[in-house]
Amino acid sequence: MRLAPLVCALTLATPTMAQDAVPRRLSDDVKVLASDPFGGRAPGTAGETRTLDWAVARFKALGLEPGGENGAWLQKVPLIHTRIAPGARMTIGEAVLAQGKEIAVTTVRDAAGIDIAHSPMVFVGYGVSAPEAGWDDFKGMDLRGKTLVFLVNDPDFEAQTGEDAKGRFGDRRMTYYGRWTYKFEEAARRGAAAALIVHDTGGAGYPWSTVNASNGENYDIVRAANDGRVPLQGWIAHDEADKLFAEAGLDLARLRVAARSKAFRPVAMKRDFSAKAEVAVERIESANVLAKLPGRTRPDETVMFAAHWDAYGEGPADASGKTLRPGANDDALGVAGVVELARLFKAGPAPERSLVFALWTGEERGLLGSEYYATHPVYPLAKTAANLTLDILQTAGPAKDVVLVGQGQSSLDAMLADAARAQGRVVTPETFSERGLFYRADHFSVVRRGVPSLLLMALGGASDLTNGGRAGGQKWLDDYMACYHKTCDAWDAGWDLRGAAADVDLFHAMGARLAKAGVWPTWSARSEFRSIRQETAAARR
Repeated sequence: MRLAPLVCALTLATPTMAQDAVPRRLSDDVKVLASDPFGGRAPGTAGETRTLDWAVARFKALGLEPGGENGAWLQKVPLIHTRIAPGARMTIGEAVLAQGKEIAVTTVRDAAGIDIAHSPMVFVGYGVSAPEAGWDDFKGMDLRGKTLVFLVNDPDFEAQTGEDAKGRFGDRRMTYYGRWTYKFEEAARRGAAAALIVHDTGGAGYPWSTVNASNGENYDIVRAANDGRVPLQGWIAHDEADKLFAEAGLDLARLRVAARSKAFRPVAMKRDFSAKAEVAVERIESANVLAKLPGRTRPDETVMFAAHWDAYGEGPADASGKTLRPGANDDALGVAGVVELARLFKAGPAPERSLVFALWTGEERGLLGSEYYATHPVYPLAKTAANLTLDILQTAGPAKDVVLVGQGQSSLDAMLADAARAQGRVVTPETFSERGLFYRADHFSVVRRGVPSLLLMALGGASDLTNGGRAGGQKWLDDYMACYHKTCDAWDAGWDLRGAAADVDLFHAMGARLAKAGVWPTWSARSEFRSIRQETAAARR
């Protein structure tokens, strides 16, 4: 690959940035990763092998060192891969539900079949148990063997002034209680037979087509025997849910209001759920890619740059017959950005702290590769200064701003603002805080363990484009969302990656500051992760 001329373009109160990210390099890498031979980069496929080989070769060529244990480039990640076989029969009462139409379910249990017979259905509102907020949707009810029906998002997502939930969970800003992952975890903790979330595009932050993209298959990390998962989990379509509640003599609209009260109690729906299906189960070994630049004075302290290498692989044919979901922007572009950051830092002065460049597996299946790393860290999380994650960047050219996801969580916000100011840009808070983007990308796996983290994700709101303004940014966002997790998320020679490259440069500038000894970002006083970080404060003295 031909090296482009490099120029000095960014100066902070840190070492001078000798280079900028090069849009052409980003494009060339995405073109390869999103090509047909990579097969959509699904874990456990030939596409994974090709992707891992490509990534290791790129890091080697840049002169980085292996970042895994015992001098390895890869961190092995044992996964379970399941697929509900065609012909699964699922019913509510006598009504048969069509997978992908009225219902979209998967399992992550290591079992050859699902056999749920006449499980009583219980509406549990938002399914939140939050003692610190004085909130309990379950009221001690025994839910073992039941099928739990949840609303998506937080109790205050639609709360009105005067209602108990108003402002209790961040108003329109989603908390972790609003995420589907939390609801499935809660169902498992309570011994439920199945968990179904009523799909609403506004509350979920994505349409039914995104929910249904799994096509009956799922992945999970191999877990300990005492770390169980609910036998069947998924979503029920909005219209089907309205019909179900009405047939049970219940008014879902009224129950939505009732669920915003602290007095809410689970409601027996007088309907049974049954499911019988064969499940194809395989144990597979996937891998994270880890590369590093060792720190010259503080090698045991790290700064991490990350993206996920996986996409959705093959799926149902679209209108033109295409089945490959290449994941060009989500997240081949993020991978290209991490590789570019590695190149830039390798070309600069040796950092005081170690810089780790991570490419995760299994993000699209529930942040699995990063979760495995967080539970099996190669570098102590207590001495990981920060995680900077790239996951979907806009491809419409330079922007006057950068969209900040999760504003107010940590002091990394101010560091981002400094880097943006040096580029002549400003920081814009995310528009769609109710979508919980801060809880939906790989950085969250280490966030849950207290590591301050920042996510750059173009889905947070419309960029103020240099050419086209906010309206142009909104058009780009609308067009991209029409391709989200679909066959049309493909590399395009017409992309203008100058804006994406500028975002990579922001992380380069921030990384240069974070690489200095003694710089420890902190969580804000209101962050739910502050107390977790404080538990390991002694390790950073």
